[in-house]
Amino acid sequence: MAMKVSAPGTGILLVTANVGTLFDDTENLQKNWLREFYQTVHTQKPQFLSLHCQEVGGKNYEASMSYVDKFVKDLLSSDAMKEYNRARVYLKQFNGKLHENLKTSEKKTNVALGSFYFLHESLKNVCQYDFKAKKYRKVTGKEIYSDTLESTPMLEKEKFPQEFFPESKSSRKGFIRTRWCITDCAFDLVNIHLFHDASNLVAWESSPSTYSGIRQKALSYVLNSITDHRYEKVPYFVFGDFNFRLDLKSVVETLCAKTTMQTVHATDTNAVDKLIFCESENDRKVVLQIEKKLFDYFNQEVFRDNNGTALLEFDKELSVFKDRLYELDITFPPSYPYSEDSSQGKQYMNTRCPSWCDRILMSHTAKELLLKSENDERIVLYDSIGPNICMGDHKPVFLSFRIATGAGKANAQSHKCCVVQ
Repeated sequence: MAMKVSAPGTGILLVTANVGTLFDDTENLQKNWLREFYQTVHTQKPQFLSLHCQEVGGKNYEASMSYVDKFVKDLLSSDAMKEYNRARVYLKQFNGKLHENLKTSEKKTNVALGSFYFLHESLKNVCQYDFKAKKYRKVTGKEIYSDTLESTPMLEKEKFPQEFFPESKSSRKGFIRTRWCITDCAFDLVNIHLFHDASNLVAWESSPSTYSGIRQKALSYVLNSITDHRYEKVPYFVFGDFNFRLDLKSVVETLCAKTTMQTVHATDTNAVDKLIFCESENDRKVVLQIEKKLFDYFNQEVFRDNNGTALLEFDKELSVFKDRLYELDITFPPSYPYSEDSSQGKQYMNTRCPSWCDRILMSHTAKELLLKSENDERIVLYDSIGPNICMGDHKPVFLSFRIATGAGKANAQSHKCCVVQ
């Protein structure tokens, strides 16, 4: 991928991808995923590339070790990435052989988060922040951190407190934060994974749902952590699997406005086991069925038509953070839950209400870094990867933009961006 940098500023590509199903399936799925990812890199031609992954390793760590190993090695050594001569890979919670020069942990646990950073050979003097020494260090070579993640000062990582977990069940959810300085501009990149909806029935009970409140609490915790007084403040981008869901009660009320509801109770506990919404006429046609892990709506086109944008009015979870976070307009279909059938790249599974779980958000100061063109239109693209190809149950989402040289100059001087060790 020969790169001719003619556009102004420095090209940045941020990608978030929940890749759990890549390691539960055959090698073909991973191969297709990488092909689409490399095509996006080729098309956008970034000089700085950040890939934030969640659920690296899938749910079965013993079966997925070889897939994880191949995934990481492919990213670092493929022809598509050969012009990226510097890289940093951070894998949180991992057991098994990843690289012949890396020792493994005795603890049997999956990778929760994987943060990958690639620097193109045309990009000079890139620095990464050392959180312990509180100074920037020049980035050279390619380095992988897995079991050594605990000791590296080049990132901050945290698992959410136990009391955040729904039903007090332990979880691998949390965040990883790194800080970079590019073209005299310092900014934080935060890889995040928030809590999912454990039950559609519980999510349907109230508006907003109980799960929405848990995610709000967790995201507030992250934002407070990365903007506290331990370090000087810089613009930040937070991207990952937020597990944001549509307000299910409102969605159902809209989709099923002309139906009647039948409630099915479990025979042993009398708890609600199933909701069935039927048309009053038309032979009482079943429109929607909801169970704990079933959301079976008769017409999926409503989620695909015009990229599902008519449903954005029910995407409300980010609204409480409007003073702290900014997101570009969403013009791509809900990113989850897609079919894992390799022949059904546009089909959703009937497990959850399709939602925009995978997002790229930023502080309002970060928004100001995005380069504007002469006609005042931002040179920005916010989209999903592989819209017609099976990419697993989540479609990766990317943000491509350019940072003007010296855009964060005042900020950089404050943080001594150019003073490296």
